[in-house]
Amino acid sequence: MTSAQKQLSFALVLGSLAALGPLCTDFYLPALPELAGSLSTSTATAQLSLTAGLLGLGVGQLFFGPLSDKLGRMKPLLFSLMLLLLASIACALAQNIGQLLAARLIQGLAGAGGAVLSRAVARDLYSGHALTKFFSVLMLVNGVAPIGAPVLGGALLAWLDWRGLFIVLAAIALLLLAVCAWRLKETLPPARRSQASLLSVFGGLGGLLVQRQFMGLCLTQGFSMAGMFAYIGASPFVLQQLYGLSPQGFSFCFAINGLGLIAASQIAARTSARLGEYRVLAFGLGVAGTASSALLLCGLLGSPLPFILAALFFSVMINGLIGTLASSLAMQTQGKNAGSASAMIGVAMFALGAISVPFTGIGGTSVVTMGLTIWGCYIIAIVLFLVMVNKKALSAAA
Repeated sequence: MTSAQKQLSFALVLGSLAALGPLCTDFYLPALPELAGSLSTSTATAQLSLTAGLLGLGVGQLFFGPLSDKLGRMKPLLFSLMLLLLASIACALAQNIGQLLAARLIQGLAGAGGAVLSRAVARDLYSGHALTKFFSVLMLVNGVAPIGAPVLGGALLAWLDWRGLFIVLAAIALLLLAVCAWRLKETLPPARRSQASLLSVFGGLGGLLVQRQFMGLCLTQGFSMAGMFAYIGASPFVLQQLYGLSPQGFSFCFAINGLGLIAASQIAARTSARLGEYRVLAFGLGVAGTASSALLLCGLLGSPLPFILAALFFSVMINGLIGTLASSLAMQTQGKNAGSASAMIGVAMFALGAISVPFTGIGGTSVVTMGLTIWGCYIIAIVLFLVMVNKKALSAAA
């Protein structure tokens, strides 16, 4: 196997791990309306299953990130995949919404392991623009999850109910557990691991909070992703219940937006090599603000579905560019504590995403509530980037 083939194989495994977050959230989206009816609960309460998963994905990274700096990457990773397997089975067996919410929280906690450790492993091996380039490859592989998950989920609903989808997730967890045990090797040797006590390692997360450039980028990406999670949580109800799309039709629209995410991540890697990560990231945030403003305007004017879909496409796809560059720039400022830094990035993304989703249901989920939430998240991201991130200070910290 050539060096390029080995790198691609490595990226496929890491990309699959990074995709666990989107997979846990996107795969069952077409079944949300069915799930609400099956468990005799409201739309807003059914959406809380998404919120619970996002909270787990955020909080879990605070555990797996620092733990991997102390114990290495492999042991926490394999434990997280085993927990994901068991939690997915628990979701399938849930008899009421309370049981499902508890199982979804644990499923999110478990899925956080793959998300945080994929970034940490990449930082163990790469730096500078090479890290940006590898993150774009991860985003390319990771982009298959937002595309394939709802499409596959919608297609499987022709034969399975929502419980069957969680059984499929359990099978995916089992497959990844086997692949990682067979293909992945430890990337953080004992000599490079934190020598502090485990309590001190977890306490070291606080040191990241005072690093202005890192936290500026972390929160910029966090609020940007919160806007995308608002879209993820609201779009099944907006497109299926308000505009009458079938689960398969919704999955197709979701897939198109996923293709946009992939394209944007590759554009980020290519253009940043010539123009610099900071400059391209600033441009991407400008696009996010413009596209989300257009989406909100479409909602207020009651625009036809094609206009809504066009505004949604640009509002969602730009996250591929923002996510690639903000993650790379933030991780470039960190070295030995890559696991903790990756955890903080993940917490910002998923915790803020969990907060944003319920806002789309205030007063009833609609294009306006979805658009307003996305727009608000993007505007906050832009303001934080302008106030906290300085190009010269960022270059000195890298």
